Amino acid sequence: MRRPRLPKDVQELVHWYERYVSPLSLVAGFVADNLYLLRRVDLWRSNVLLFSYLAIAAAGILFINMVEAGRFKHPWVLKVAPITPVIVQFAFGGLFSGYLSLYSRSAGVFSSWVFVVIVAALLIGNERFIRLYIRFRFQIGLYFTVLFSFLIFFLPVVTRSISQGIFLLSGLVALLVIAAFLYLMHLAVPELERANRTKVARTIAIIYIVFNILYFSNAIPPLPLALKDAGVYHSVTRIDDTYTLLAEPAPWYRTILPYNTTIHLTEGASAYVYTAIFAPTGLKTTILHVWQRYDDSVKSWQTMSTVSFPVLGGRDGGYRGYSLKSSLTPGRWRVNVLTLYGQTVGRVTFTVMSATSSPVLTEVVK
Repeated sequence: MRRPRLPKDVQELVHWYERYVSPLSLVAGFVADNLYLLRRVDLWRSNVLLFSYLAIAAAGILFINMVEAGRFKHPWVLKVAPITPVIVQFAFGGLFSGYLSLYSRSAGVFSSWVFVVIVAALLIGNERFIRLYIRFRFQIGLYFTVLFSFLIFFLPVVTRSISQGIFLLSGLVALLVIAAFLYLMHLAVPELERANRTKVARTIAIIYIVFNILYFSNAIPPLPLALKDAGVYHSVTRIDDTYTLLAEPAPWYRTILPYNTTIHLTEGASAYVYTAIFAPTGLKTTILHVWQRYDDSVKSWQTMSTVSFPVLGGRDGGYRGYSLKSSLTPGRWRVNVLTLYGQTVGRVTFTVMSATSSPVLTEVVK
């Protein structure tokens, strides 16, 4: 097998990166983010890493445009300038990889998949964006996107609060930061900023509106909350800090794909839905368990009851809680795990079947 020739100059190095290193760094970066670097949104290393990517991207955008405007004339600066878009691409790739890792863990897959798919598309598409990083409008639009995405979960960690008001504050801070960055661009390359002012303002406005539409339609996952564990059981007992659950034996793959579990209930017996929800240290909020039954006569889900309980952040395995309902009608059921503002943290789906006697149960300790 013929080995690729090593690059001999900056131009060939850029080509080398695009062809050989970039795809591998995408996979390696995503694996590293999931396994260690971005395990929790409230860890200092996670936020320092993401903030560093934001700073590198901003500095790279400023440098690219100053070179294009002829502000730098030194030969060595011009020689290394072609690699700057690669560095900016790397920073954006790190951000999208991190966001996909964090948002996908928090997403209620049935309601928040749109935003997660958008982030995944940006991550994959980032490998083909390098030619676009020299375009000012594209640079600013992409930077505003990653900035807004960061503030959506960073401000709740800082303020120890999650609400619609905090989201609106995130948008305001993002607008102020991008305005300050554009002012810096105006000082550095005024002719470029003036020539693109209207197009850039239109791009930022569109992105801002899209974020708000996605949020208020509950399509953005409710970071920094994340569902760590969930399931339906015959019994939940708490003794001190230990939860003992009684469950029907299930195939091994149910631990990986715990959807549409079947639970056999005798007349009058109760079903328990257990959840463990991660929240950052110091954050207090309220979570809802909304019990719904599918009504075949009207072909829709009907809400049967809603149970609320507080969640206190800080526990790595998530704040544990449960709700129960008695005398469930046989058929399809689900429990939506929601914030007070209707965002879906997760969902437990199961089918209730009538039983004349209690099934054999296994004990699970959490």
